[in-house]
Amino acid sequence: MRLLLVEDDDHVAAALSAVLARHGFDVVHARNGEEALQALLPAETPPFGVVLLDLGLPDQDGYEVCGKIRKRGSIPVIMVTARSDVRSRIHGLNLGADDYVVKPYDTGELIARIHAVIRRPTSGGATTPEDSDLRLGPVRIELPTRQVSVDGSVVQLTRKEFDLLALLAQRPGVVFRREQIISEVWRTSWEGTGRTLEVHVASLRSKLHMPALIETVRGVGYRLVAPAT
Repeated sequence: MRLLLVEDDDHVAAALSAVLARHGFDVVHARNGEEALQALLPAETPPFGVVLLDLGLPDQDGYEVCGKIRKRGSIPVIMVTARSDVRSRIHGLNLGADDYVVKPYDTGELIARIHAVIRRPTSGGATTPEDSDLRLGPVRIELPTRQVSVDGSVVQLTRKEFDLLALLAQRPGVVFRREQIISEVWRTSWEGTGRTLEVHVASLRSKLHMPALIETVRGVGYRLVAPAT
C-alpha cells in the first residue's frame, strides 16, 4: 500500500515514515502542498491508498490542498494537525477529509485509523467485491461508481449522503445507532455531528422522494425500510 505523507517537518516525517514502513506501507514524503499535488498526478506508478495531510504547510493551507485532492477523486484523506478546535474539525470534514487526527497522537491509533479508511475507500463501509450493487425496490445503489438511481433516474447525492445511504442499505430493517453512523460515515465521535446527521437524513428523504425510506427510531438512531418491489 502506497501512502502519501504531506509534512513540512523533516524530523517528524522521518520518524513517522519509519513507523509506517514497519507496518507495510510504502511511504512517499511531500514537504508542501505543491509537491503533494504533483505526486498525485496520474503516473505509471501504483496509486496511493491514503493521504496523511498536515495543515500547516509552507506554501498553501492544508485545507486548500484537501479541497484540490477531493476534486480529483475519492482517495482517502486523513488530516493530521495540531489544530484541535471544533471549528477546524468541522471545516476539515466538510471539505471531504475522511478523518481528523490531532497532534500529539498515539501511533497505534493512527495506524488503526489508516486501516479503517483504507477498508472503505469509496463506499462508506459498504464494500465487499461481490456486492457491487444494492437494490431496494426502485432504488439502485452502485457501489463502485457511487451512483444512486430511483426507477432508472439518477439522483445526485453528496459524498456523505451516498455513504450514509450505502451504510443503511446494507442491512435493511436493522437499526443503526446514531453513534455508530457518525463513527462509520463521518469517522468521528464528536457529539456535534448529530445535527449534521439529521440534516443528511432529511436531504436523502427529499432527494429520493421517499420520505418513508429512512425511519427514525426515537432515542436510538435510524433504519432503512425496504420499499415493496
